[in-house]
Amino acid sequence: MTSPIELRKIVTVIEEIRHEFGPAPTRPRLRAAVLAVIRNPFSGRYVAEVEPMMKELNPLGLEMSKRLIDALGGDPKAIEAYGKGSIVGEAGELEHGALWHVPGGYAMRELLGGAKAIVPSTKKVGGLGTRIDIPIHHKDAAYVRSHFDAMEVGVPDAPRAHEIVFVLAMTTGPRVHARMGGLRVEDIKVGDGQR
Repeated sequence: MTSPIELRKIVTVIEEIRHEFGPAPTRPRLRAAVLAVIRNPFSGRYVAEVEPMMKELNPLGLEMSKRLIDALGGDPKAIEAYGKGSIVGEAGELEHGALWHVPGGYAMRELLGGAKAIVPSTKKVGGLGTRIDIPIHHKDAAYVRSHFDAMEVGVPDAPRAHEIVFVLAMTTGPRVHARMGGLRVEDIKVGDGQR
């Protein structure tokens, strides 16, 4: 059986944050996103049963997660935070973007050694060049305030009307000058993905 995944392109974006007004960090903070542009097999019509498509997306989630880890130096232990999202072309519906919840989130959690926190997510419908803010938080405890962040991404020629852009994002640390208190990384102890 042929896979319904028709991949047009993959885009990788890497940011190396060295300074934000205050003292320079001891190591640059890296944050990266991988975006995959695929044909939307459900565009232009209502399809009641779309959930089986999630299984077909699992290999794409794993490939994108691997690319992200490689882009951030290749060591899964260096990754501290993550997020995901999707942009659905205008001939699709918001629910098509929700197909990314399991394949995108579980792939990152698996390759990061069983990260505990739910992967924050966002989705929207938009046209060519639509950008999206991918929410990011700590991979093991969602309440670690220093890692609350977002990364704005997009692809200039996507999504076309019958496409979806799936996005995964990861970072190697907190905001450069995080100082808003709350749960600290060294204080994570409950192991429930929240605290």
